[in-house]
Amino acid sequence: MQVNLRSFKQKVRHNTKAFTKYLGSIAKNPPKGLDNMASKIDEQVWKEIDCLSCANCCKSMTPTFTKTDVKRISNHLEMSVKEFTEKWLVYEEEDKDWINKKQPCQFLSKETNMCSIYEVRPLDCAGFPHLKKRKMPEYMHWHQQNINYCPATYKMVEKMMEQGIKPEKKSK
Repeated sequence: MQVNLRSFKQKVRHNTKAFTKYLGSIAKNPPKGLDNMASKIDEQVWKEIDCLSCANCCKSMTPTFTKTDVKRISNHLEMSVKEFTEKWLVYEEEDKDWINKKQPCQFLSKETNMCSIYEVRPLDCAGFPHLKKRKMPEYMHWHQQNINYCPATYKMVEKMMEQGIKPEKKSK
């Protein structure tokens, strides 16, 4: 399904606080079987969301590039690691991460929303938006951030709430 970014951003403005709170409560007290529930919801989400009609992650976020990513991509582009990093990346001292110098991502085609290095893209991109990671509670902080950028993450939380997935009640 085609993603309307304007509509998505309006929904985000309206629901971010509630969605963030909900994900926080799930992270603190995950229900039994959460990973399996997330896997089923993941299948439903991708029937409704078309990443290529959106690419908001590539337009408004930057992946972190591991040393392995940098070597693989620079090799693919027939550049030295030094040439690649000087041209495209900046090193964040605080987090010790390589990230894009600018947004949108330099490898995103504005015409097609396709990645020009898709087959060698950073692992951070390949795993995004991390909807069905095992040990899902460990990724809740990422989902809390990603609901602001990713319609698939937003849809996942919406479906979790619609399907009545609630935090596990604490036993006394």
